[in-house]
Amino acid sequence: MRRSLICAAIVLSAAMPAAPLCAAPAPGPNPAAPTTQLPRTVRPSHYEVTLEPDAPAGRFEAKATITLEVLEPCISITLNATDLVFRSAQLKPVGALGAAQVATIAVNPAEQSATFSFTQVLAKGRYQLALDYSGIIGSQAVGLFALDYDSANGRKRALYTQFENSDARRMIPSWDEPAYKATFKLEAVVPAGQLAVSNMPIESSSALPDGRSLVKFAQTPKMSTYLLFFGSGEFERASRMVDGTEIGVITKKGGSAQAAFVLAESGPILREYNDYFGVRYPLPKLDNVAAPGRSQFFGAMENWGGIFTFEYDMLLDPAISTQADKQNVFATAAHEMAHQWFGDLVTMQWWDDLWLNEGFASWMESRMMERLHPEWNTALHAVDARQLAMERDALATTHPVVQHVSTVDQASQAFDTITYQKGESVIRMLETYVGADAWRNGVRAYMQAHAYGSTVSDDLWRQIEKAAGKPVTAIAHDFTLQPGIPMIRASEPLCKDGKTSVSLVQGEFSADQPNKKPLRWRVPVIAQVAGSASSARVLVGGGAATLTLEGCGALVLNAGQSGYYRTMYAPHHFAALTRQFGTLAPIDQLGLLSDSWSLGLAGYQPMSDFLELAQATPLSADPQVWGNIAAAFGTINKHYRDDPKRRTDFAAFAIARLAPLMAQLGWNERAGEPDPVATLRADLIGTLAGLGDAPTIAEARRRYASADASAMPAALRKTIMGVVAQHADAATWDAMRRAARAETSPMIKDQLYELLAQSEQPALAERALSLALTGEAGATIGAGMISTVASHSPDLAFTFALANLEKVNELVDSTSRSRYYPRLAEFSADPATIGKLTAYANAQLAQGSRRDADAAIANITSRIKVRAERLPAIDIWLARQGQAGAAASGSSVR
Repeated sequence: MRRSLICAAIVLSAAMPAAPLCAAPAPGPNPAAPTTQLPRTVRPSHYEVTLEPDAPAGRFEAKATITLEVLEPCISITLNATDLVFRSAQLKPVGALGAAQVATIAVNPAEQSATFSFTQVLAKGRYQLALDYSGIIGSQAVGLFALDYDSANGRKRALYTQFENSDARRMIPSWDEPAYKATFKLEAVVPAGQLAVSNMPIESSSALPDGRSLVKFAQTPKMSTYLLFFGSGEFERASRMVDGTEIGVITKKGGSAQAAFVLAESGPILREYNDYFGVRYPLPKLDNVAAPGRSQFFGAMENWGGIFTFEYDMLLDPAISTQADKQNVFATAAHEMAHQWFGDLVTMQWWDDLWLNEGFASWMESRMMERLHPEWNTALHAVDARQLAMERDALATTHPVVQHVSTVDQASQAFDTITYQKGESVIRMLETYVGADAWRNGVRAYMQAHAYGSTVSDDLWRQIEKAAGKPVTAIAHDFTLQPGIPMIRASEPLCKDGKTSVSLVQGEFSADQPNKKPLRWRVPVIAQVAGSASSARVLVGGGAATLTLEGCGALVLNAGQSGYYRTMYAPHHFAALTRQFGTLAPIDQLGLLSDSWSLGLAGYQPMSDFLELAQATPLSADPQVWGNIAAAFGTINKHYRDDPKRRTDFAAFAIARLAPLMAQLGWNERAGEPDPVATLRADLIGTLAGLGDAPTIAEARRRYASADASAMPAALRKTIMGVVAQHADAATWDAMRRAARAETSPMIKDQLYELLAQSEQPALAERALSLALTGEAGATIGAGMISTVASHSPDLAFTFALANLEKVNELVDSTSRSRYYPRLAEFSADPATIGKLTAYANAQLAQGSRRDADAAIANITSRIKVRAERLPAIDIWLARQGQAGAAASGSSVR
């Protein structure tokens, strides 16, 4: 997943004669060759690995025999290895007689490499490299790691692996780069009574004299190292056959009932993917393995045939799981199963094109939710995904979707909202542009052409363009090879002869570079007359276009919200849309809210435009529209954090707007209500409590204290406890801590400890920070507690983390640290924090590993600007609303 640059180190003994080396790639670009940080003159084809973990001791013994091909004569072989101790290394030709050559071994920890040097020149041909070595079983989710958890029979320990992006080298000396695909044959020694799992089914299991078992797995297809998986523990497995594939779920003993939903849903997802991709899932089985704890970096991993998922992203506990949890579990499974094709069967050649994995899996996840669960109405989530991407993409510290990656740290930092959400949004726009059928045909052709191979983005564009007969590559390049967000400015509409015309000018939306010279994009635009079915399309190229539609009225640009761009309307045009806001399609209401919110924060148009739309939203609007408004109110409330008087004034307005909706929904679920209503109810309770609404806080406390179990149903349990925790006094905090200590469910226990970090009282937040370092919450939970404190007290959490750097480092995946610390600080609005973050980056991060630190500094700078320049405009708008309300009240009295 990340660390320092892996150079191809060639280390020779001073006594060795000069000889040809398996040299590193020549400097300079070579478009025909894959990117690599290892010599290209040796290529593996097969790994045979015997693993013998000692979980209590935190170490493992292993043997690996790697079949490889020497492509040019050389005298040494360099591959990736991290935290491994080698006892021996021998090399012999495949199928030839004679003694094996014993290697001299040189390990370079800084470059995460090991070099095996020989006394005789290696001729071109096939060889087997036999390695005997040992390594570390960690406590965080990198390499081979252990997770401890409580059970009815005491404390238990289970083992798992996490290799993406660059951590297979922690368990297997390997060519640990995505383009070096090979087959794997794994066997492992495990304690008696434990279940072992890997990518392929168990081929055989035999008892050893000491009572342990030797488990041998079938050979994998050709695949990248980061997709290999191994797990063992006191597990249970449930399975079913679907389309010729055995689908299974693996949990700790007693947990399979909580995996019933994901097992049931995986069948329809698999059938859909088999059909959509035009290539059937090629492995005999597909397991999804649930694990306690969590990582600060990921929630699930797409290991081919052996998906790894943390319990909170896979299991549903009837005592605490919500509708939002259910949707999240489905989305996670759909995402990781999509990777079985996009990423596993066809893999990006290098991390530059990571979005080919993550953007497509995110898009397929959304597509599956819409297709298999239309009752969730998740099509509207497209606007949320786009908004997440644009928040990052609007800053000068952004990067293109296709990005240059040189180091392990940079590869790790590539897993961000640009790769995921911008990638997903661009795919959605291009599919809409070429048509769903043409897009699917192109994807099918791509899968068939590159199965078991590695690709770059242009391999996909060629297939899509061929299937669609449209010049999609040029548009795709505009949106993936350059950073940033197009902004389409729409003129006042002109109605003549029953038709409406509007002029469109393409600029660029930036949150921190208002005078930036805009880049150029070819932008597919769809427009619709508000309240009408009349629509038209145009490709805005060269910076401008004119659009004409049948019918007269205000136009909605980006109708359906498939386009990746901001829309800015002329003032009277926007006013007309505000008046008709209640008649717009929900997804276009969300789009208009999203654009006006971001344009207001950046100073392109008044912040009051968003507030006017919030005022114009009817109580009958889609729950997700109201959820968007509530989230924005919560953000504005946080911007007022350091000014209690102004915060109180804003909260009064926001509560007055949201409380009637909450009264309409009520605290209790109603028979037959749509699923999104349950999510909105929880959102409203949390937002109103955050705004300081006394009745909401009091009701949450009453329900929490009630002896009546129905007062705190599962759908609201986390929400109610969150309100109580946020507003807890010391006695309540202590009681919640006792409840966390006593809890036996690992998933619920983790959530209870994170609740302790939600208190906004500085003294209790400090207690939560100190508690995070004790280990009481578990080895993988402490870092999350510090992050939770940072969400409401970023300066406190960041300062604490820096003061306890060594202890906090023990709680964070080693490959996540360059991301973790900056993200603690990014919600700050204190100029002093910029200096602290800069000092941290200068002291702790390599120059090429500062992307997240630079992005956090940009976010802090933007937040300072918002508080100084945007909040006064909100104050003025609120004062006018108060005056208007007072005038109306006085008029009614008279």
